[in-house]
This record gives sequence, structure tokens and C-alpha cells, in this order.
Amino acid sequence: MSIVMTGGGTGGHLAIIKAVKEALIREQGAGSREQVLVYVGSTKGQDKQWFEDDDDFEEKYFFETRGVVNQGLLGKVKSLFMMTKATFASMKILRSHKASVVFSVGGFSAAPMAFAAKLTRTPLVIHEQNAALGSLNKLLKPYATHFISSYLEESPIKAYPIKQVFFDNAHVRTELKTIIFLGGSQGAIAINNLALQLAPNLKERGIKIIHQAGVNNIEEVQKAYEELGIDAEVFGFTTKLAEYMNEADFAIARSGASTLWELSATAVPTLYIPYPYAAKDHQFYNAQFLVEKELAWLMREKEIVIDNVLKLLDADLSEKSRGLMEIVEKEGSEKIAQILTQT
Repeated sequence: MSIVMTGGGTGGHLAIIKAVKEALIREQGAGSREQVLVYVGSTKGQDKQWFEDDDDFEEKYFFETRGVVNQGLLGKVKSLFMMTKATFASMKILRSHKASVVFSVGGFSAAPMAFAAKLTRTPLVIHEQNAALGSLNKLLKPYATHFISSYLEESPIKAYPIKQVFFDNAHVRTELKTIIFLGGSQGAIAINNLALQLAPNLKERGIKIIHQAGVNNIEEVQKAYEELGIDAEVFGFTTKLAEYMNEADFAIARSGASTLWELSATAVPTLYIPYPYAAKDHQFYNAQFLVEKELAWLMREKEIVIDNVLKLLDADLSEKSRGLMEIVEKEGSEKIAQILTQT
């Protein structure tokens, strides 16, 4: 018997696959029944980059597929043909590996295997990362044996699958000594500009600056800080994100699901500035989920006012920090792994 994991395209989707896969391996090491792991993704996006050389999977399959949205008529027809071909191939994979369950995280690369699960009546477990449901996940939600979302009351699991280190680093913030700006590894121009506008005031207050400027913007941003006479820690991609978040007392960040839940697990009070072109505006709704609980702040790019941001630097950090520690549940990966092994 095997567990088939599918989906990806972006790091946010793939990080869920990785976290749950590692939890499944830990569970098997603890004496749970051993099941073979299989991954199915696409040649497009980041799927191969993440898992092509991952030996934890007995088999990896990467289909020639692509998204249907934002395509012209001919593009849509070609995309649907590619998806249909991959769906039939996925049905064969399910049978040959005697799959007991399919775990899908959404994204266009999940479509063939997710549809194959429905067609072969293989149990389908779906994880939705965002507050606004992705198109594929929304379509297949009625057919899923379990639909998991940290934003839905009816979800069997509320805990978001992130690494334990973020929870281990959680502590109440009482004084703003360090601020972190997170625009993602590709950077966010709006957050970079805001950080540089705030920098002189932050320097006067003696606040240390940690800034993820994006791999393509490091030199430009670093030079701007030097011209301001400010010693900031600037980086693009990093494997030390948990350490940086642990050091931070306040954050200004995009609100992709992984970033939002990692900051929340670390109990970092945050002003979220959502990426304005995210599908279905999901970054806005991710942040709004916390704002409605009075656990975060939210500004759209076009609504950024420096004076309003400066006022937040004087806000009571401890209240939101404590609130985050109370609301964010642990062991999301382990709980999902248990569902997969018991389905």
C-alpha cells in the first residue's frame, strides 16, 4: 500500500508536502505501519526543484501540465488536453502502487492526481493553505474524505503544518528592539520602500533592522541603507528564517500562508501588507483572519501611510503576542500524517 502526495507549483504548497512527508517518516520510525510514499507533480513550477532528488519518495512522477487560468482559448484547450492525459496516467499510478489515500495540497500540478482519486474512488485528503479557497480545492472539496484548513471551523485539524522550531521560539514581546521586514525570497518593492522610509526613525529609536529584500534587490537595498548611515542585516533567500523571526519583536510582511503562520507560531506581532495580485486576493483574506481576532494589523499597499505605521511602533506588543501564543495550535503535520495512515 502507498500514500500518494500531490500538488505544488509554489513553495507554499510544496512546504506542506515536505512537512507532512517528514511527519509520516517520523511516525513510521515510531512503529506505525510502513507505507510507501509517492509524489506526483508537474514539470512546471518548483516541483522538480523540491522533490526530484528526494529519496524519501519511492517514486516521483512529473507530468507535462500547466495552469488553465490566465490562458487564451487555445491555451486553455491545450492545458486541458495535457491535464486529461496526465489524469489517465495518474489512474494507472494509483492502481500500480495500490494507493490507500491521495494527499493533495492544490495548485495546478495537483489536478490530474486529485481527479484520478475521484475517478478511482481512492480516498482524497485535501489541505488548503489560504483563507480564500483555491479553484481546484474548492471544486473537489465535496469529494474529499477530509478537507483541512486552519481558517474553517468545520476543519478536522486547525493546526497549520509548520516546523516545531517556530513554536519552540515563541515568547511574549514586550519591547521593540528588533524589527523584521519580510518580502519573501523574491522581495517586495512596496515593503523595501517602506523599510527605507522608516529606517531613519528606527535608527533614532535604536531599533535593529533585519530585512529580507529579495535575491534580486539585495545590492540596491544594502546600498540605500549605507547611504542612510544605517547598519541593517539584509538578505534574500535564507535557511535562518526561524532564527530571524525569533529575534524580531515586530514584523512587516507579506501574508502568504507559510509566512503568516510561522510568524504567528513565533508570536511576532505583525503588520501585514498583502501582495495585491495574489489569486483571489488570498493574502488579504489570510491576514484578515488574524485581524478579525485583533491579533494583527493590515494595510493594503495603496493604503500605506508612514505616520500610521510609526504609530504601530508604539503599540502594546505583548497583547497580540500573548494572543497569538494562545490561538495557534501545534503538531499540524503530525495530525495530518495520522489521518493519512488511518484512512
